[in-house]
Amino acid sequence: MAKKYVYQFSEGNGSMRELLGGKGANLAEMTNLGMPVPQGFTVTTEACTQYYNDGRAIRAEIQAEILEHLTKLEEITGKQFGQPANPLLVSVRSGARASMPGMMDTILNLGLNDTVVEGLAAFTSNPRFAYDSYRRFIQMFSDVVMELSKKRFEEIIDAKKAEKGVKLDTELDTDDLKDLVVRFKKFYRDEKGEDFPQDPHVQLMEAVKAVFRSWDNPRANVYRRMNEIPYDWGTAVNVQSMVFGNSGDSSGTGVAFTRNPATGEKALFGEYLINAQGEDVVAGVRTPSPISKLHEEMPAVYDQFAAIANKLEQHYKDMQDMEFTIENGKLYMLQTRNGKRTAAAALKVAVDLVDEGMISEKEAVLRVEPKQLDSLLHPQFDAEALKKAAVIGKGLAASPGAACGQVVFTAEDAKQWHDAGKKVVLVRLETSPEDIEGMQVAQGILTVRGGMTSHAAVVARGMGTCCVSGCGEIVVDYADKKFTLSGRDYYEGDWIAIDGSTGSIYGEAIPTVPADVASGDFGRFMGWADQYRQLQVYTNADTPRDAAQGRAFGAQGIGLCRTEHMFFEGERIKAVREMIVADNTADRKKALDKILPYQQGDFEGIYEAMEGCPVVIRFLDPPLHEFLPTKEEDIREIADELGITVEKLHNVIDGLHEFNPMMGHRGCRLSVSYPEIAEMQTAAVINAAICVQKKHPEWKMVPEIMIPLVGELKELKFVKDVVVATADRLIAASGLEMRYEVGTMIEIPRAALTADEIAREAEFFSFGTNDLTQMTFGFSRDDAGKFLGYYYDNKIYESDPFAHLDQKGVGKLVDMAVKLGKTTRPDIHLGICGEHGGDPTSVEFFHKTGLHYVSCSPYRVPIARLAAAQAAIKFPR
Repeated sequence: MAKKYVYQFSEGNGSMRELLGGKGANLAEMTNLGMPVPQGFTVTTEACTQYYNDGRAIRAEIQAEILEHLTKLEEITGKQFGQPANPLLVSVRSGARASMPGMMDTILNLGLNDTVVEGLAAFTSNPRFAYDSYRRFIQMFSDVVMELSKKRFEEIIDAKKAEKGVKLDTELDTDDLKDLVVRFKKFYRDEKGEDFPQDPHVQLMEAVKAVFRSWDNPRANVYRRMNEIPYDWGTAVNVQSMVFGNSGDSSGTGVAFTRNPATGEKALFGEYLINAQGEDVVAGVRTPSPISKLHEEMPAVYDQFAAIANKLEQHYKDMQDMEFTIENGKLYMLQTRNGKRTAAAALKVAVDLVDEGMISEKEAVLRVEPKQLDSLLHPQFDAEALKKAAVIGKGLAASPGAACGQVVFTAEDAKQWHDAGKKVVLVRLETSPEDIEGMQVAQGILTVRGGMTSHAAVVARGMGTCCVSGCGEIVVDYADKKFTLSGRDYYEGDWIAIDGSTGSIYGEAIPTVPADVASGDFGRFMGWADQYRQLQVYTNADTPRDAAQGRAFGAQGIGLCRTEHMFFEGERIKAVREMIVADNTADRKKALDKILPYQQGDFEGIYEAMEGCPVVIRFLDPPLHEFLPTKEEDIREIADELGITVEKLHNVIDGLHEFNPMMGHRGCRLSVSYPEIAEMQTAAVINAAICVQKKHPEWKMVPEIMIPLVGELKELKFVKDVVVATADRLIAASGLEMRYEVGTMIEIPRAALTADEIAREAEFFSFGTNDLTQMTFGFSRDDAGKFLGYYYDNKIYESDPFAHLDQKGVGKLVDMAVKLGKTTRPDIHLGICGEHGGDPTSVEFFHKTGLHYVSCSPYRVPIARLAAAQAAIKFPR
């Protein structure tokens, strides 16, 4: 039996998301529920995959199936595609299984040509509407399908409005719109060297190809990498009979949510425009009216819509994001999906749905994306500073949070400034999908146009980025790189601040304070997450301050304390340099004796902050050259400070030079060469634990010492013997009974391959997936960014392996090491402390692999807690 590539809406249902995409599955589900859905059909995601397999061509049998379903649609609607009498027009829209708002393309009013438009005008007795639809179609088709400049069409419209002396598109009459059609077609012919296509069947196939093609456009690829959506999923295409919100004052179009997507409040929330099509709302060209006003303008339509919205939320048991059109007073539902929402709203909705008896606690935990929590964990404006700051303007509170940065006006500049280490606020008339990279790196987004459901608002909420939209008082001058508000000019580089929770705009920098995340919905929700997760969550911390921050965010221990970070401060760096330049053991020990009290004091502070929780301390890891100067003036100054000749310091620096220092004399190799380093660090760890244990007898101190960069059992044993001899001597002298553990970081492939041997000496493994990834791929993590873009473009890799664990390769080494280690030491403690410890998909992998804990930076601790809970619910072990 031949594979089926096309489904009428009536043939599908909500469970067919992988095949029909999210939009197609939900249109089918709404059809089954008896809702007023304009009928149509879905070309499946498998057809998209086939399109790419066939060299970006739609094979003949798929085209035939599309035309067969088009004929069925003609029968359902009683209209004829491409015929002037009662013509059938369609929309062609993308629909991936994961929501990707604004990332792919849409074409409306397809099926119009010079003949059909006249028939439509006569059939509807509304020639203005007909020609408005035709000019829209030419513009969208030329932009999306033929890749002509969208801006040029806008310029043609603006020129026409200027000639007429009007400001709004709706003020153009029928003759004006006919003239625009002529001008649009001339521009098309000048650019393409051929006339605008008049065959609706050609239009349809080209539009389907364009939607498939948009799956691979730059903004969609960036969005997929950000949201970990696999390239091979593909997108479905929905071909739906048109209903017209632009057919007069009893028509309109809108977007609405069953709950407020910014706050989570349970109330119908949305916007609509009279005499408009859907793109007008999300594009931000006109500022829409709130959905509540529809109750006044069309009470019967509002009541019907409110009832449908409630039914959809009850059916899907989640907040819904809906698109609707009103055609001559009749309501049509064009889409529903689980709504994108801010982190605060996601928590409130999840908690409220539990309280309303709609979902369980476990289901609630699965409803919030872990990385969304990031937006709740970062600072808000300092309340006292905010009182003194003057509000210079107000927009819509589109995405909450506080943002402060220097003004930039383009996405490209935002990225460049961010890469240079600057904080920026991106100011735009309105954003478009092309701005995605600039939006991603900006502290906040400020737009002149657009409402709460504009592109800027929806994408910012999904990113957790602060956004104020629709501040119509702003006048932007892109040419001079400035905007004017409240009588003052703000130029590129000026500091401003925006409050996405209130819509307030400030013409100055405002200090921020940490967010409070311990109570309310956050505390309750995270309590559920902690109840269900099986992985423990530790933090990476090198200072008491970082340790306290991690603890405040729920860390149950420290999985990585990097001792070398403590070496760079003040007097310490001088002692470290004395150690490095020493050419005999006695002088090295003398220098190390100076470092010992600093290290011990740091460890005591960290132990105090962690209140008896586990602390894993990694011994010195980086190559020694990192502690020495490179500039000649610094070399002279430090040689003088150390009391040695410049020539000797040059000789030391030259002697430490390595062609590949990340694979050179570092980690445990330093302690093999200079065991006195391991002696000093062991003494600092154990003495600190003894002091804190005596001060807090209620805490059970178990110091955990991690030897880095081990690749051979005998190497580990050599360093461990030094540690054990020193630790046992100090503990015996203290009179305390204290247990300690010595383990290793698995970050060299050979260590993973021989983990059964290494486990004879290692009491715990901590996977250092940063270096393990680096050594497995043969990539430098500092340099890979220079070429990975080419790998994304050519679909070799879909994501940065340093951001998301490579489960096929690096993950296989982790899994192998876990299994081998357990064969030798069944009770071995297993953790991970690379950047992947705070990445949700990697956390899921570590849960399934059987690790005991993940460790990540303090601000990612709540993210890891939630990711661990979701993994445990989805994959119980």
